[in-house]
Amino acid sequence: MNQPYKGTPFDLTDHVVLISGATGLLGKEFALAAASAGAHLVLGDLKRNNLESLKSEIASVYPNTKTCIQTLDVTDTNSCRSIVQLCEIQFNRLDAVIHSAAIDPKFERGSDTTSFSKFTKFPKELWQSSLDVNLTGAFLFTQAACEVMEKSGKGSIIFLGSNYGLVGPDQRIYKKSGQENQTYKPAVYSVCKAGLLGLTKFLAAYYMNTAIRVNLLTPSGVWNQHDDEFIKNYSSRTILGRMSEKNEYRGAAIFLASDASSYMTGANLVMDGGWTAL
Repeated sequence: MNQPYKGTPFDLTDHVVLISGATGLLGKEFALAAASAGAHLVLGDLKRNNLESLKSEIASVYPNTKTCIQTLDVTDTNSCRSIVQLCEIQFNRLDAVIHSAAIDPKFERGSDTTSFSKFTKFPKELWQSSLDVNLTGAFLFTQAACEVMEKSGKGSIIFLGSNYGLVGPDQRIYKKSGQENQTYKPAVYSVCKAGLLGLTKFLAAYYMNTAIRVNLLTPSGVWNQHDDEFIKNYSSRTILGRMSEKNEYRGAAIFLASDASSYMTGANLVMDGGWTAL
């Protein structure tokens, strides 16, 4: 029987990892995680200056990591193809893709558009922009990456889901004391995250009998300067009694990108503090 890997299974030495949304809250953590495991990086995001800052940070901590950066708009086919071509030009390979680019309307933090979060008032424009980035963007970005992975017949693709792609949002946690109008997590967020689970399973099945693997990583609420009331409300819904920290997903990213998960495809790795177990 062929051995699925040699050496340390979590080792990403000289592997090339492509990350979209690389300067985001979790995208940055994925980049640092991959670098810590020995990978070289190709990082994409909308703002060049943010990419430059991240590249400098990685170089200061992991000087042996080769990091290439390029602005990326996942809703643009040419932009997606261009950054994948960068992988081939610089490294002549592509081993793993972490698709972290997304938009998420933060109505729970309050704004002058809180009424828009109501299902019957939610604007078509916000619905469409979310679909464009979160679903069509995933399709275009992965489509470009798969053209390269098909040449070698192997690779790992990782999408980023949400507990709200598995269960409906508990809208009670978004209600603030003294707030006249209730704010809501919009429907489009759940729809997009559920759609990524469907895309994961489709691609895993599509690449049957190859070593191209496709999996979903599902986090839940990540602490990001939320107010105390929201933290309390959210934490009360989890078994662990707290929100997650952004660095807690680093290990999962390494696992899914590496040979440690070589017998795993079409799966959903849920890390939600027990939210969906209740």
